[in-house]
Amino acid sequence: MVPIAATRPAGNGARRAQQILRQGVPWKWPSKKATSCPRQPCGCTARISTDEFFAGRKVVLFGVPGAFTRTCSAKHLPGFVQNARAIKAKGVDEIACISVNDAAVMSAWGMAHGATDKVVMLADGNADFTTAVGLDVDRRSNGMGTRSRRYAMLVEDGVVKKLAIEPEGSYGASSAETMLEQL
Repeated sequence: MVPIAATRPAGNGARRAQQILRQGVPWKWPSKKATSCPRQPCGCTARISTDEFFAGRKVVLFGVPGAFTRTCSAKHLPGFVQNARAIKAKGVDEIACISVNDAAVMSAWGMAHGATDKVVMLADGNADFTTAVGLDVDRRSNGMGTRSRRYAMLVEDGVVKKLAIEPEGSYGASSAETMLEQL
């Protein structure tokens, strides 16, 4: 099994350790009394260190090419939202979705699918984490820049225990249903 920090080398041969992700803070439309950022649609974010996020916990992390895209919205995220209770009943502490999008988009996408209290929506806006773990893909020909491969992993205390990477254009190996069977 591979520690999440022991990933492909950075440019100078050093290994990347911790990465900083962003989580969109769920928001509500502003009211006249709204004074703090989480109540306003302002794209507020919380910084999350991967070292802290994965430490001492069992986490199912699934990566998608993009929020609001066809398969991601029709199957991948909804599957984890629908199966969240069953996955957590198998001893998983957290379910998280990561994509190379900004935190406001990830937050809105999670809210649109009822994921707020079931799946943590993580933004990897610069593809730093995605690149560090070697799951990046060049989608410039489609106008999407660097994106994530479609995958699901089980991480226990920062160590990847299971990793399912979808072949290009496929969906199934990284689904919530498949992960649930493997837990």
